[in-house]
Amino acid sequence: MEALEAKNKERKEFELAELHSLEQKFLSAQQWKMDYRAHEKWEHYLRCDGRPDPTVLQEINTFMSLWREDQNEDIQLVMEKGGQVLNLIEKLHLLLLDTPPNEITEKETVQYQESILELQNLLHQKYNRATEKLLKTAHVHEDSDPGNMQAVIKDKNVTFCIWANLKKKVRLKNHTFSDVQHGFDLPKPLAVSSVAVRILHTHYDHVSPLWLQHQGVPKLEVSDGKELTLDSKDNIEVPEEDEEKSREPNMSAEEEMEEVCSDGRKSNILFEENSNSIADINETEEETEKKSEILDIPSQAQDPLVKEERSEKREAITGESIVDLQQFVPVGGVYHIDALQLPPQVKEIKDWSMVELQDGLESYSYPPEAAEDATCPPLQITLRLPDNVMYFEDPVIARWDAAGQQWRTDGISNITYARQEKSITFEMGAFYTVALFQNAHLNVPYQAWELQPTGTDEALLTVSTSFAVIQIQIKVSEHLTADSVKDKDWCLCMFNGQKAQKLKISETSEAFSDELEEGAEFHSTLYHMLKDFASKDAIAKVEAANFLFIDSVYQLLLATRVLTYS
Repeated sequence: MEALEAKNKERKEFELAELHSLEQKFLSAQQWKMDYRAHEKWEHYLRCDGRPDPTVLQEINTFMSLWREDQNEDIQLVMEKGGQVLNLIEKLHLLLLDTPPNEITEKETVQYQESILELQNLLHQKYNRATEKLLKTAHVHEDSDPGNMQAVIKDKNVTFCIWANLKKKVRLKNHTFSDVQHGFDLPKPLAVSSVAVRILHTHYDHVSPLWLQHQGVPKLEVSDGKELTLDSKDNIEVPEEDEEKSREPNMSAEEEMEEVCSDGRKSNILFEENSNSIADINETEEETEKKSEILDIPSQAQDPLVKEERSEKREAITGESIVDLQQFVPVGGVYHIDALQLPPQVKEIKDWSMVELQDGLESYSYPPEAAEDATCPPLQITLRLPDNVMYFEDPVIARWDAAGQQWRTDGISNITYARQEKSITFEMGAFYTVALFQNAHLNVPYQAWELQPTGTDEALLTVSTSFAVIQIQIKVSEHLTADSVKDKDWCLCMFNGQKAQKLKISETSEAFSDELEEGAEFHSTLYHMLKDFASKDAIAKVEAANFLFIDSVYQLLLATRVLTYS
C-alpha cells in the first residue's frame, strides 16, 4: 500500500496536466454555445418574420404596444398570440439561465426580467378581455336544454372553461364541462344571481415564485429607478426566479471534484430542483428592487436584526396550513377559479349590435362583504387531472393567498381524490386559485442510478426510485459495440476527491470493503484509473468524444445530483 501511495503521488502532477487537456472540451462546448446564440440572433434578423427579438428592448416594446392596441379580442386569436408570448418568455428565461455571467450585464438581466413581467401582465389582461367579450355574447353558446351558457376552449398552454348563469334557476346550480370533466356545484345564493364561473387552467405556474421572493429574494432595480408592480385587478403573477451557481471557468474538473466529493458526500454545487420557468439572477447589493404584485420585499443586504426577525417569523408559521415550497412542488399547472359579474349582453337591433360598455371584467364577491360574519355555504369543485401528470401519492391541494404571498391548505375541505378516474373533488368557502402539490423529495434518496454508453456519443442515464424508473437518452466502462454492457463487465470504483481506486467487491457482495482489486493502483482521477485496464480503442473513443456530448452528460449529472441523492 505504501508503494502504491508513493507511485500515485509521483505521477499525480502528470495526470492532472493530462486531465486539464481533456477539460478543453468544456471550453469548446462553451464557445460553441456562445457562437450558437450569436448565430440564432443573426438568423432571426435575416428571417424578418415580424416576431420580435425578446432581447432587443425596442422590438419587444413595439410588439407589446401593437398587441395592447389591437382590439380584436377573439378568444382563439388571444390564445394563439398567447402561445407566442409564452415562447418569448421562455426564451428570456433560458437566456437568463444559460448565459454565462461574463456574457450578460446586470442591465441586460434587469431588462429581461422587466420584459418577462410586462409580457405576463399583458397576456393576463388579454385573457380577461377575451373572457369579457365571450360573456357579452353568452347567448351564442347557450345550451338548448338547461338554457345556460357553457364553453370550453383549450390549447397546449391553457384551458378556458366558462359558464354563465342565464336562467338563474336553483336546479341548475351544478354543471360539468363534458370536454374536460371539470365541474362545480354552486351555493343557492349564486344559483339565482347574474354570475359567471371561469376555471382557467394554465399549464404553467407563475404564482409559486412569489412565495420564493417573499422568503428574501432581493427586488430588481428597473432602469428608471421606479419599482414595477403588476395590476392586482388582473391577478397577474410574476415569473419564477431561481439562482444557479455555475462552474467557474478557471476551475479544473479535478478541483471541482475535490470540492464536491471531499469528506465522501459533501457538495458545494447548488442546483435548483424546481424545473418550472427559471431565471438566473445575478444578484448584487445594489439590485434592491423586485417587481411583483403588491409585494414589498426587503433586500438581502439588510441589517442582521431584520434577518433575525424574518427567521423568527418563519419559525412562527411552521405547523400552520402554509405550504412550504422547499418541501412541496406544484404539479399539473394552476387552476384559477373565478366568479365573475355577468356583463351586459349584446342586443341585436336590425343590422346593429348594441352593448353597454363597462370598465373591464368585474369579479363577483362571494361570500358577500355584508355577510362576512355570517356562515355562507361552500361551493364544490371537481377537477379532472391532466393525463400527462403522475401523482405518486395523494396530492395536497392548496389555495393561493395573495395577501400573504403563499399557498395555504385552510379554506379547502372535504377532499376526495379518485386515483383511477384521475379526478379530485373538494369544497371551498370562496373562489380561489388552487394547485396540486407533491412532496419534492418523494423519489429521493435514489435506489440506484446507472450511466451506460450505448454508442458513439450516445449514453443512457437510468435513475431508479421508490416509485419509478426514469431513463434519459443522451445523443448533441469500455464499450465498443451498440449492445448493452454485460453484467460481468461492470466493476465498482471509489473516488473520495483525492484518489480513485478499483474495488475488489462487486454489486452482489454482502459487505462493503475498500480493498483494491488485485493488480489495481491508486490514481488521482477516475479517468486515469480506467486507463489501467481499458483498451487503446476505448481510450481513443473517449478522447474523440464530441465536446457537446461530454457537456450534456456533465450538465445532466449536475441536474439529477445522483452522487448526492443515491
